[in-house]
Amino acid sequence: MARAKKLRELFKKKETIWVAGAHDGLSAKLVEKNGFDAAWASGFEIAASFAVPDANILTMSQNLERSCEINDAVSIPVIADCDTGFGNSNNVIHMVKKYEAAGIAAVCIEDKLFPKVNSFISGRQELASLAEFVGKIMAAKNSQSSSDFMVIARVEALIAGHPVAEAIIRADAYIKAGADAILIHSKEKTQEQIVDFCRAWKKRAPVVIVPTKYPDFTEKQMNELGIKVVIYANQGIRAAARAMDEALGQINSQKTKDKLENKIASMDFMFALQEMDRMKKEEEVYLKTGKENISAVILGAGKPSYQKDLMELLNDIPPLMLDIKGKTLLQRNADILQGIGLKNISVVTGYGNDKVDAKGVKKIFNPDYEKGYILESLMKARKYLTDRVLVCYGDIMFDRHLIESLISRQEDIVLAVDPSFKNASRGSHVLELVRAKERPLTAIRTIGSKSNPVAEISSKMDKPSADYEFVGIAYFSKKGFNKLCQEYDAAKKKYAAKKFNSAESFQRASLADLLNEMAKNGCYIDTLEVRSGWIELHTFENYKLACLACGEAGNG
Repeated sequence: MARAKKLRELFKKKETIWVAGAHDGLSAKLVEKNGFDAAWASGFEIAASFAVPDANILTMSQNLERSCEINDAVSIPVIADCDTGFGNSNNVIHMVKKYEAAGIAAVCIEDKLFPKVNSFISGRQELASLAEFVGKIMAAKNSQSSSDFMVIARVEALIAGHPVAEAIIRADAYIKAGADAILIHSKEKTQEQIVDFCRAWKKRAPVVIVPTKYPDFTEKQMNELGIKVVIYANQGIRAAARAMDEALGQINSQKTKDKLENKIASMDFMFALQEMDRMKKEEEVYLKTGKENISAVILGAGKPSYQKDLMELLNDIPPLMLDIKGKTLLQRNADILQGIGLKNISVVTGYGNDKVDAKGVKKIFNPDYEKGYILESLMKARKYLTDRVLVCYGDIMFDRHLIESLISRQEDIVLAVDPSFKNASRGSHVLELVRAKERPLTAIRTIGSKSNPVAEISSKMDKPSADYEFVGIAYFSKKGFNKLCQEYDAAKKKYAAKKFNSAESFQRASLADLLNEMAKNGCYIDTLEVRSGWIELHTFENYKLACLACGEAGNG
Protein backbone atom coordinates (compact mmCIF):
# COMPACT_ATOMS: atom_id res chain seq x y z
CA MET A 1 0.00 0.00 0.00
CA ALA A 2 1.30 3.48 -0.90
CA ARG A 3 2.29 5.60 2.10
CA ALA A 4 -0.26 8.32 1.30
CA LYS A 5 -3.07 5.78 1.18
CA LYS A 6 -1.83 4.24 4.44
CA LEU A 7 -2.01 7.65 6.12
CA ARG A 8 -5.53 8.21 4.74
CA GLU A 9 -6.56 4.88 6.24
CA LEU A 10 -5.13 5.91 9.61
CA PHE A 11 -7.20 9.10 9.51
CA LYS A 12 -10.33 7.03 8.87
CA LYS A 13 -9.77 4.19 11.33
CA LYS A 14 -7.41 5.18 14.14
CA GLU A 15 -8.68 7.27 17.04
CA THR A 16 -5.35 9.03 17.66
CA ILE A 17 -2.40 9.03 15.25
CA TRP A 18 0.93 9.28 17.06
CA VAL A 19 3.78 10.93 15.16
CA ALA A 20 7.38 11.72 16.13
CA GLY A 21 9.95 14.02 14.59
CA ALA A 22 12.95 12.82 12.60
CA HIS A 23 15.77 14.56 10.74
CA ASP A 24 17.56 11.67 9.01
CA GLY A 25 17.31 7.96 8.30
CA LEU A 26 18.64 6.86 11.69
CA SER A 27 16.21 8.97 13.72
CA ALA A 28 13.37 7.83 11.44
CA LYS A 29 14.33 4.20 12.15
CA LEU A 30 14.02 4.90 15.87
CA VAL A 31 10.61 6.52 15.35
CA GLU A 32 9.37 3.40 13.58
CA LYS A 33 11.10 1.04 16.03
CA ASN A 34 9.23 2.65 18.91
CA GLY A 35 5.81 2.12 17.40
CA PHE A 36 4.82 5.53 16.07
CA ASP A 37 2.23 5.59 13.30
CA ALA A 38 4.11 8.11 11.15
CA ALA A 39 7.30 10.16 11.04
CA TRP A 40 7.40 13.95 10.95
CA ALA A 41 10.19 15.28 8.72
CA SER A 42 10.73 18.12 11.16
CA GLY A 43 11.90 21.46 9.82
CA PHE A 44 13.38 22.29 13.22
CA GLU A 45 15.22 18.96 13.52
CA ILE A 46 16.56 19.14 9.98
CA ALA A 47 17.79 22.71 10.48
CA ALA A 48 19.32 21.77 13.85
CA SER A 49 21.11 18.80 12.29
CA PHE A 50 22.77 21.29 9.90
CA ALA A 51 23.54 23.53 12.91
CA VAL A 52 21.66 26.46 11.35
CA PRO A 53 18.63 28.40 12.66
CA ASP A 54 15.12 27.20 11.87
CA ALA A 55 14.41 30.24 9.71
CA ASN A 56 14.14 29.10 6.06
CA ILE A 57 17.91 29.16 5.69
CA LEU A 58 17.95 25.68 4.16
CA THR A 59 16.57 25.34 0.64
CA MET A 60 13.60 23.25 -0.43
CA SER A 61 16.00 20.81 -2.08
CA GLN A 62 17.90 20.28 1.17
CA ASN A 63 14.67 19.67 3.10
CA LEU A 64 13.35 17.37 0.36
CA GLU A 65 16.57 15.35 0.34
CA ARG A 66 16.27 14.74 4.08
CA SER A 67 12.57 13.91 3.77
CA CYS A 68 13.44 11.32 1.13
CA GLU A 69 16.16 9.90 3.38
CA ILE A 70 13.60 9.58 6.19
CA ASN A 71 11.03 8.03 3.84
CA ASP A 72 13.54 5.51 2.48
CA ALA A 73 14.51 4.36 5.97
CA VAL A 74 11.02 3.38 7.15
CA SER A 75 7.81 1.71 6.06
CA ILE A 76 5.49 4.08 7.95
CA PRO A 77 4.07 7.25 6.30
CA VAL A 78 6.10 10.46 6.41
CA ILE A 79 4.55 13.89 6.93
CA ALA A 80 6.90 16.64 5.78
CA ASP A 81 7.15 19.98 7.56
CA CYS A 82 7.44 22.39 4.62
CA ASP A 83 7.37 25.68 6.57
CA THR A 84 5.58 28.32 4.44
CA GLY A 85 5.91 26.33 1.23
CA PHE A 86 9.36 27.79 0.46
CA GLY A 87 7.93 30.91 -1.20
CA ASN A 88 4.69 31.93 -2.87
CA SER A 89 2.03 29.81 -4.61
CA ASN A 90 4.39 29.02 -7.49
CA ASN A 91 6.89 27.55 -5.04
CA VAL A 92 4.10 25.56 -3.37
CA ILE A 93 3.06 24.02 -6.71
CA HIS A 94 6.64 22.94 -7.37
CA MET A 95 7.03 21.69 -3.80
CA VAL A 96 3.90 19.53 -3.85
CA LYS A 97 4.87 17.89 -7.14
CA LYS A 98 8.36 17.06 -5.86
CA TYR A 99 7.29 15.77 -2.43
CA GLU A 100 4.43 13.67 -3.80
CA ALA A 101 6.67 12.18 -6.50
CA ALA A 102 9.16 11.25 -3.77
CA GLY A 103 6.51 9.16 -2.00
CA ILE A 104 5.92 11.50 0.94
CA ALA A 105 2.42 10.91 2.35
CA ALA A 106 1.59 14.50 3.32
CA VAL A 107 2.97 18.01 3.54
CA CYS A 108 2.23 20.66 6.13
CA ILE A 109 2.52 24.38 5.35
CA GLU A 110 2.02 27.30 7.75
CA ASP A 111 0.38 30.68 7.28
CA LYS A 112 3.35 32.92 8.10
CA LEU A 113 5.30 35.21 5.83
CA PHE A 114 8.37 33.83 4.05
CA PRO A 115 11.02 33.61 5.42
CA LYS A 116 9.55 32.30 8.67
CA VAL A 117 11.19 32.01 12.08
CA ASN A 118 10.68 29.11 14.50
CA SER A 119 7.39 29.57 16.35
CA PHE A 120 9.00 29.51 19.79
CA ILE A 121 11.31 32.45 19.04
CA SER A 122 10.01 35.77 20.33
CA GLY A 123 9.71 38.71 17.98
CA ARG A 124 9.07 38.37 14.25
CA GLN A 125 6.00 36.10 13.89
CA GLU A 126 4.19 37.73 10.99
CA LEU A 127 1.15 36.07 9.42
CA ALA A 128 0.47 35.97 5.70
CA SER A 129 -2.82 37.48 4.58
CA LEU A 130 -5.79 35.13 4.62
CA ALA A 131 -6.17 35.46 0.85
CA GLU A 132 -2.51 34.66 0.20
CA PHE A 133 -2.54 31.47 2.25
CA VAL A 134 -5.90 30.33 0.88
CA GLY A 135 -4.28 30.66 -2.55
CA LYS A 136 -1.38 28.46 -1.39
CA ILE A 137 -3.75 25.76 -0.13
CA MET A 138 -5.69 25.78 -3.40
CA ALA A 139 -2.46 25.67 -5.41
CA ALA A 140 -1.22 22.73 -3.35
CA LYS A 141 -4.42 20.68 -3.68
CA ASN A 142 -4.74 21.35 -7.40
CA SER A 143 -1.14 20.25 -7.97
CA GLN A 144 -1.32 16.80 -6.38
CA SER A 145 -1.71 13.74 -8.61
CA SER A 146 -3.24 11.29 -6.15
CA SER A 147 -6.37 11.89 -4.11
CA ASP A 148 -4.62 10.13 -1.19
CA PHE A 149 -1.90 12.76 -0.85
CA MET A 150 -2.69 15.13 2.04
CA VAL A 151 -2.09 18.82 2.64
CA ILE A 152 -2.20 19.98 6.26
CA ALA A 153 -2.73 23.70 6.94
CA ARG A 154 -0.84 24.97 9.99
CA VAL A 155 -2.53 27.91 11.73
CA GLU A 156 -0.05 30.23 13.46
CA ALA A 157 -2.57 32.83 14.68
CA LEU A 158 -2.05 31.92 18.35
CA ILE A 159 1.73 32.03 17.91
CA ALA A 160 1.43 35.56 16.48
CA GLY A 161 -0.60 36.69 19.48
CA HIS A 162 -4.06 36.68 17.93
CA PRO A 163 -7.16 35.38 19.76
CA VAL A 164 -8.73 31.98 19.23
CA ALA A 165 -11.45 33.62 17.12
CA GLU A 166 -8.84 34.61 14.50
CA ALA A 167 -7.49 31.06 14.46
CA ILE A 168 -11.02 29.70 13.86
CA ILE A 169 -11.62 32.11 10.96
CA ARG A 170 -8.36 31.09 9.32
CA ALA A 171 -8.82 27.36 9.91
CA ASP A 172 -12.33 27.48 8.45
CA ALA A 173 -11.09 29.27 5.32
CA TYR A 174 -8.27 26.76 4.84
CA ILE A 175 -10.59 23.74 5.07
CA LYS A 176 -12.94 25.36 2.55
CA ALA A 177 -9.93 25.89 0.26
CA GLY A 178 -9.28 22.12 0.36
CA ALA A 179 -6.92 21.47 3.30
CA ASP A 180 -7.23 17.93 4.65
CA ALA A 181 -6.51 18.82 8.28
CA ILE A 182 -5.68 21.77 10.53
CA LEU A 183 -2.56 21.96 12.67
CA ILE A 184 -3.25 24.42 15.47
CA HIS A 185 -0.09 25.62 17.15
CA SER A 186 0.48 27.25 20.54
CA LYS A 187 3.51 28.24 22.57
CA GLU A 188 1.67 28.53 25.88
CA LYS A 189 2.83 26.31 28.74
CA THR A 190 -0.66 24.85 29.18
CA GLN A 191 -3.15 23.42 26.69
CA GLU A 192 -5.85 26.02 27.45
CA GLN A 193 -5.59 27.76 24.05
CA ILE A 194 -5.78 24.40 22.26
CA VAL A 195 -8.80 23.34 24.34
CA ASP A 196 -10.55 26.65 23.60
CA PHE A 197 -9.83 26.27 19.87
CA CYS A 198 -11.09 22.67 19.72
CA ARG A 199 -14.30 23.51 21.57
CA ALA A 200 -15.00 26.36 19.18
CA TRP A 201 -13.96 24.27 16.18
CA LYS A 202 -16.49 21.54 16.98
CA LYS A 203 -14.72 18.79 15.00
CA ARG A 204 -15.34 20.39 11.58
CA ALA A 205 -12.18 18.74 10.26
CA PRO A 206 -9.28 16.70 11.70
CA VAL A 207 -7.07 18.61 14.15
CA VAL A 208 -3.32 18.16 14.55
CA ILE A 209 -1.38 19.39 17.58
CA VAL A 210 2.28 19.69 18.58
CA PRO A 211 2.36 19.55 22.42
CA THR A 212 5.97 20.70 22.83
CA LYS A 213 5.12 23.33 25.45
CA TYR A 214 2.21 21.49 27.08
CA PRO A 215 3.32 17.83 27.40
CA ASP A 216 0.78 17.02 30.16
CA PHE A 217 -2.15 16.94 27.72
CA THR A 218 -3.75 13.49 28.19
CA GLU A 219 -4.94 11.19 25.44
CA LYS A 220 -8.42 11.09 26.98
CA GLN A 221 -8.69 14.89 26.78
CA MET A 222 -7.45 14.83 23.20
CA ASN A 223 -10.03 12.26 22.16
CA GLU A 224 -12.84 14.19 23.79
CA LEU A 225 -11.83 17.30 21.87
CA GLY A 226 -11.55 15.47 18.55
CA ILE A 227 -7.78 15.81 18.17
CA LYS A 228 -6.71 13.37 15.47
CA VAL A 229 -2.92 13.68 15.24
CA VAL A 230 -0.33 14.32 17.95
CA ILE A 231 3.19 15.22 16.77
CA TYR A 232 6.17 15.06 19.11
CA ALA A 233 8.12 17.21 16.72
CA ASN A 234 11.55 17.72 18.24
CA GLN A 235 12.06 15.56 21.33
CA GLY A 236 14.25 13.07 19.48
CA ILE A 237 16.96 15.47 18.42
CA ARG A 238 16.87 17.28 21.75
CA ALA A 239 17.42 13.97 23.55
CA ALA A 240 20.21 13.05 21.14
CA ALA A 241 21.96 16.42 21.54
CA ARG A 242 21.93 16.14 25.32
CA ALA A 243 23.16 12.54 25.28
CA MET A 244 25.96 13.27 22.78
CA ASP A 245 27.05 16.33 24.75
CA GLU A 246 27.25 14.37 27.99
CA ALA A 247 29.03 11.40 26.44
CA LEU A 248 31.65 13.49 24.66
CA GLY A 249 32.14 15.55 27.81
CA GLN A 250 32.81 12.38 29.78
CA ILE A 251 35.28 11.12 27.22
CA ASN A 252 37.19 14.38 27.15
CA SER A 253 37.24 14.69 30.93
CA GLN A 254 39.19 11.39 31.17
CA LYS A 255 37.10 10.44 34.21
CA THR A 256 34.47 7.84 33.40
CA LYS A 257 35.33 6.29 30.03
CA ASP A 258 35.06 2.78 31.42
CA LYS A 259 31.47 3.37 32.61
CA LEU A 260 30.30 5.13 29.46
CA GLU A 261 29.85 1.96 27.38
CA ASN A 262 27.03 0.83 29.66
CA LYS A 263 25.14 4.07 29.08
CA ILE A 264 25.31 4.36 25.31
CA ALA A 265 23.95 2.23 22.48
CA SER A 266 25.97 -0.88 21.75
CA MET A 267 27.51 -1.45 18.34
CA ASP A 268 25.12 -4.40 17.87
CA PHE A 269 22.18 -2.05 18.49
CA MET A 270 23.54 0.35 15.86
CA PHE A 271 24.17 -2.47 13.37
CA ALA A 272 20.56 -3.59 13.83
CA LEU A 273 19.30 -0.09 13.01
CA GLN A 274 21.53 -0.07 9.94
CA GLU A 275 20.12 -3.49 8.94
CA MET A 276 23.52 -5.05 8.59
CA ASP A 277 22.03 -8.56 8.78
CA ARG A 278 19.78 -7.81 5.81
CA MET A 279 22.75 -6.47 3.86
CA LYS A 280 24.78 -9.60 4.59
CA LYS A 281 21.93 -11.84 3.46
CA GLU A 282 21.55 -9.84 0.25
CA GLU A 283 25.30 -10.03 -0.34
CA GLU A 284 25.12 -13.82 -0.11
CA VAL A 285 22.44 -13.82 -2.81
CA TYR A 286 23.62 -11.07 -5.15
CA LEU A 287 27.23 -10.04 -4.47
CA LYS A 288 29.17 -12.54 -6.55
CA THR A 289 32.89 -12.36 -7.24
CA GLY A 290 33.54 -15.91 -8.39
CA LYS A 291 35.70 -16.52 -5.33
CA GLU A 292 32.71 -17.84 -3.37
CA ASN A 293 32.88 -20.90 -5.65
CA ILE A 294 36.30 -21.83 -4.27
CA SER A 295 36.42 -24.33 -1.42
CA ALA A 296 39.53 -24.07 0.76
CA VAL A 297 40.75 -27.04 2.79
CA ILE A 298 43.56 -26.86 5.34
CA LEU A 299 45.19 -30.20 6.12
CA GLY A 300 46.25 -30.41 9.75
CA ALA A 301 45.46 -33.88 11.05
CA GLY A 302 48.95 -35.31 11.61
CA LYS A 303 50.83 -35.39 14.88
CA PRO A 304 53.79 -32.99 14.72
CA SER A 305 57.40 -34.11 14.97
CA TYR A 306 59.34 -30.87 14.89
CA GLN A 307 62.50 -29.67 16.56
CA LYS A 308 62.47 -29.88 20.36
CA ASP A 309 62.30 -26.13 20.97
CA LEU A 310 59.16 -25.78 18.82
CA MET A 311 57.55 -28.90 20.31
CA GLU A 312 57.96 -27.35 23.77
CA LEU A 313 56.17 -24.24 22.51
CA LEU A 314 53.31 -26.31 21.10
CA ASN A 315 52.78 -27.98 24.49
CA ASP A 316 50.50 -30.75 23.17
CA ILE A 317 48.42 -28.56 20.87
CA PRO A 318 48.31 -29.10 17.10
CA PRO A 319 50.44 -26.71 14.99
CA LEU A 320 47.20 -25.16 13.65
CA MET A 321 46.60 -23.63 17.08
CA LEU A 322 50.08 -22.18 17.52
CA ASP A 323 49.73 -18.61 18.77
CA ILE A 324 51.30 -16.02 16.49
CA LYS A 325 51.05 -12.48 17.82
CA GLY A 326 47.79 -13.15 19.65
CA LYS A 327 46.05 -15.10 16.91
CA THR A 328 46.27 -18.79 16.08
CA LEU A 329 47.89 -19.92 12.84
CA LEU A 330 44.57 -21.41 11.70
CA GLN A 331 42.57 -18.27 12.43
CA ARG A 332 45.20 -16.07 10.81
CA ASN A 333 45.08 -18.09 7.58
CA ALA A 334 41.27 -18.34 7.70
CA ASP A 335 40.99 -14.55 8.07
CA ILE A 336 43.11 -14.08 4.95
CA LEU A 337 40.97 -16.52 2.96
CA GLN A 338 37.73 -14.92 4.16
CA GLY A 339 39.14 -11.48 3.44
CA ILE A 340 39.52 -12.29 -0.25
CA GLY A 341 36.03 -13.76 -0.53
CA LEU A 342 36.45 -17.48 0.20
CA LYS A 343 33.53 -18.59 2.36
CA ASN A 344 33.66 -22.40 2.30
CA ILE A 345 36.72 -23.11 4.47
CA SER A 346 37.36 -26.49 6.07
CA VAL A 347 40.13 -27.87 8.25
CA VAL A 348 40.87 -31.60 8.47
CA THR A 349 41.83 -32.44 12.05
CA GLY A 350 43.12 -35.48 13.85
CA TYR A 351 45.73 -34.98 16.56
CA GLY A 352 44.35 -32.55 19.16
CA ASN A 353 40.99 -32.35 17.42
CA ASP A 354 39.22 -31.05 20.54
CA LYS A 355 41.65 -28.12 20.73
CA VAL A 356 41.10 -26.93 17.15
CA ASP A 357 38.73 -24.02 16.68
CA ALA A 358 38.50 -21.06 14.33
CA LYS A 359 35.70 -18.68 13.44
CA GLY A 360 34.15 -19.42 10.05
CA VAL A 361 35.98 -22.75 9.61
CA LYS A 362 34.29 -26.17 9.37
CA LYS A 363 36.06 -29.03 11.16
CA ILE A 364 36.36 -32.41 9.46
CA PHE A 365 37.76 -35.09 11.76
CA ASN A 366 40.00 -37.80 10.32
CA PRO A 367 39.87 -40.70 12.82
CA ASP A 368 42.56 -42.56 10.84
CA TYR A 369 45.12 -39.76 11.04
CA GLU A 370 47.76 -42.00 12.70
CA LYS A 371 47.50 -44.65 9.96
CA GLY A 372 47.36 -42.40 6.93
CA TYR A 373 48.97 -39.20 5.70
CA ILE A 374 48.05 -35.91 4.00
CA LEU A 375 46.50 -37.50 0.90
CA GLU A 376 44.10 -39.57 3.03
CA SER A 377 43.15 -36.44 5.00
CA LEU A 378 42.38 -34.58 1.79
CA MET A 379 40.11 -37.36 0.59
CA LYS A 380 38.22 -37.31 3.91
CA ALA A 381 37.16 -33.79 2.91
CA ARG A 382 36.35 -34.41 -0.77
CA LYS A 383 32.56 -34.55 -0.34
CA TYR A 384 32.62 -31.04 1.16
CA LEU A 385 34.70 -29.58 -1.66
CA THR A 386 32.75 -28.25 -4.63
CA ASP A 387 33.71 -26.47 -7.80
CA ARG A 388 37.26 -25.05 -7.46
CA VAL A 389 39.51 -26.11 -4.58
CA LEU A 390 42.43 -24.53 -2.72
CA VAL A 391 44.54 -27.00 -0.70
CA CYS A 392 46.88 -25.79 2.05
CA TYR A 393 49.11 -27.71 4.42
CA GLY A 394 48.29 -26.96 8.07
CA ASP A 395 51.76 -25.85 9.18
CA ILE A 396 52.13 -23.11 6.57
CA MET A 397 51.45 -19.41 7.12
CA PHE A 398 50.74 -17.50 3.92
CA ASP A 399 49.90 -13.98 2.85
CA ARG A 400 47.02 -12.61 0.80
CA HIS A 401 49.04 -11.86 -2.32
CA LEU A 402 50.22 -15.46 -2.74
CA ILE A 403 46.68 -16.86 -2.51
CA GLU A 404 45.22 -14.21 -4.83
CA SER A 405 47.93 -14.91 -7.39
CA LEU A 406 47.31 -18.66 -7.20
CA ILE A 407 43.50 -18.61 -7.51
CA SER A 408 43.65 -16.16 -10.41
CA ARG A 409 45.37 -18.76 -12.60
CA GLN A 410 43.38 -20.40 -15.39
CA GLU A 411 45.13 -23.79 -15.49
CA ASP A 412 43.40 -26.84 -13.99
CA ILE A 413 46.15 -27.64 -11.48
CA VAL A 414 48.70 -25.11 -10.19
CA LEU A 415 51.26 -25.63 -7.43
CA ALA A 416 52.92 -22.79 -5.52
CA VAL A 417 56.66 -23.48 -5.77
CA ASP A 418 59.74 -21.69 -4.43
CA PRO A 419 63.18 -21.79 -6.13
CA SER A 420 65.06 -20.53 -3.03
CA PHE A 421 65.05 -23.87 -1.18
CA LYS A 422 68.73 -24.54 -1.90
CA ASN A 423 69.76 -21.56 0.21
CA ALA A 424 67.39 -22.26 3.11
CA SER A 425 68.33 -24.13 6.28
CA ARG A 426 65.55 -26.65 7.09
CA GLY A 427 67.28 -29.00 9.50
CA SER A 428 65.88 -32.53 9.21
CA HIS A 429 62.65 -31.45 7.54
CA VAL A 430 61.84 -33.44 4.39
CA LEU A 431 61.22 -31.26 1.36
CA GLU A 432 58.83 -32.05 -1.47
CA LEU A 433 60.96 -31.03 -4.45
CA VAL A 434 59.86 -30.29 -7.98
CA ARG A 435 61.68 -30.72 -11.27
CA ALA A 436 60.08 -28.58 -13.95
CA LYS A 437 60.06 -29.16 -17.68
CA GLU A 438 62.01 -25.91 -18.14
CA ARG A 439 64.73 -24.41 -16.01
CA PRO A 440 63.49 -21.53 -13.77
CA LEU A 441 64.28 -17.99 -14.84
CA THR A 442 66.09 -17.40 -11.57
CA ALA A 443 66.95 -13.75 -10.85
CA ILE A 444 65.40 -12.63 -14.13
CA ARG A 445 62.55 -10.17 -13.90
CA THR A 446 59.52 -10.99 -16.02
CA ILE A 447 56.05 -9.58 -16.55
CA GLY A 448 53.18 -11.97 -15.85
CA SER A 449 53.33 -15.64 -14.98
CA LYS A 450 55.37 -17.92 -17.22
CA SER A 451 54.03 -21.47 -17.49
CA ASN A 452 56.52 -24.09 -16.37
CA PRO A 453 54.79 -27.44 -15.88
CA VAL A 454 55.86 -30.13 -13.43
CA ALA A 455 57.95 -33.01 -14.76
CA GLU A 456 58.43 -34.71 -11.39
CA ILE A 457 57.60 -34.03 -7.72
CA SER A 458 59.04 -36.15 -4.91
CA SER A 459 60.37 -36.04 -1.35
CA LYS A 460 63.17 -38.41 -2.46
CA MET A 461 64.59 -36.11 -5.11
CA ASP A 462 68.13 -34.85 -4.56
CA LYS A 463 68.51 -31.06 -4.39
CA PRO A 464 70.81 -30.65 -7.42
CA SER A 465 68.13 -32.24 -9.64
CA ALA A 466 65.33 -30.04 -8.33
CA ASP A 467 64.20 -26.65 -9.53
CA TYR A 468 61.68 -25.83 -6.82
CA GLU A 469 60.25 -26.76 -3.47
CA PHE A 470 56.49 -27.37 -3.35
CA VAL A 471 55.38 -25.01 -0.55
CA GLY A 472 52.26 -26.99 0.37
CA ILE A 473 49.64 -24.82 -1.35
CA ALA A 474 47.87 -26.01 -4.51
CA TYR A 475 44.93 -24.79 -6.57
CA PHE A 476 42.55 -26.96 -8.63
CA SER A 477 39.84 -26.03 -11.07
CA LYS A 478 36.67 -28.11 -10.84
CA LYS A 479 38.00 -30.25 -13.69
CA GLY A 480 41.43 -30.45 -12.04
CA PHE A 481 40.08 -31.59 -8.67
CA ASN A 482 37.82 -34.16 -10.31
CA LYS A 483 40.88 -35.46 -12.13
CA LEU A 484 42.80 -35.66 -8.83
CA CYS A 485 39.99 -37.67 -7.23
CA GLN A 486 39.74 -40.01 -10.22
CA GLU A 487 43.51 -40.64 -10.11
CA TYR A 488 43.26 -41.27 -6.37
CA ASP A 489 40.49 -43.84 -6.80
CA ALA A 490 42.37 -45.60 -9.59
CA ALA A 491 45.70 -45.62 -7.72
CA LYS A 492 44.07 -46.88 -4.52
CA LYS A 493 42.75 -49.94 -6.34
CA LYS A 494 46.02 -50.52 -8.16
CA TYR A 495 48.50 -50.03 -5.30
CA ALA A 496 46.52 -50.75 -2.10
CA ALA A 497 49.24 -51.68 0.44
CA LYS A 498 52.06 -51.54 -2.11
CA LYS A 499 54.78 -48.91 -2.25
CA PHE A 500 53.52 -45.82 -4.03
CA ASN A 501 56.12 -43.44 -5.47
CA SER A 502 58.13 -42.16 -2.47
CA ALA A 503 55.63 -43.52 0.12
CA GLU A 504 56.03 -46.89 1.85
CA SER A 505 52.36 -47.63 1.05
CA PHE A 506 49.45 -45.95 -0.68
CA GLN A 507 47.82 -45.22 2.69
CA ARG A 508 50.94 -43.27 3.77
CA ALA A 509 51.11 -41.31 0.50
CA SER A 510 51.34 -37.55 0.33
CA LEU A 511 49.61 -35.20 -2.07
CA ALA A 512 52.96 -34.90 -3.84
CA ASP A 513 53.01 -38.66 -4.44
CA LEU A 514 49.67 -38.57 -6.23
CA LEU A 515 50.61 -35.45 -8.20
CA ASN A 516 53.79 -37.18 -9.29
CA GLU A 517 51.79 -40.18 -10.51
CA MET A 518 49.52 -37.83 -12.45
CA ALA A 519 52.51 -36.04 -14.03
CA LYS A 520 54.00 -39.41 -15.07
CA ASN A 521 50.65 -40.25 -16.71
CA GLY A 522 50.80 -37.07 -18.78
CA CYS A 523 48.59 -34.79 -16.68
CA TYR A 524 49.47 -31.10 -17.10
CA ILE A 525 50.36 -29.59 -13.69
CA ASP A 526 51.57 -26.01 -13.78
CA THR A 527 53.58 -23.99 -11.28
CA LEU A 528 53.36 -20.54 -9.71
CA GLU A 529 56.86 -19.44 -8.83
CA VAL A 530 57.05 -17.52 -5.53
CA ARG A 531 59.99 -16.26 -3.53
CA SER A 532 58.03 -14.84 -0.60
CA GLY A 533 54.55 -14.81 0.94
CA TRP A 534 54.82 -18.02 2.96
CA ILE A 535 56.56 -19.47 6.01
CA GLU A 536 56.53 -23.09 7.17
CA LEU A 537 56.49 -23.59 10.91
CA HIS A 538 58.84 -26.51 11.61
CA THR A 539 61.44 -24.85 13.87
CA PHE A 540 61.58 -22.20 16.55
CA GLU A 541 63.42 -19.97 14.08
CA ASN A 542 60.49 -20.36 11.67
CA TYR A 543 58.16 -19.32 14.50
CA LYS A 544 60.19 -16.21 15.27
CA LEU A 545 60.18 -15.24 11.59
CA ALA A 546 56.40 -15.70 11.44
CA CYS A 547 55.87 -13.43 14.45
CA LEU A 548 58.23 -10.85 12.95
CA ALA A 549 56.41 -10.99 9.62
CA CYS A 550 53.05 -10.38 11.32
CA GLY A 551 54.44 -7.41 13.18
CA GLU A 552 55.90 -5.86 10.03
CA ALA A 553 52.68 -6.44 8.09
CA GLY A 554 50.67 -4.71 10.80
CA ASN A 555 48.18 -7.56 10.88
CA GLY A 556 49.04 -8.99 14.27
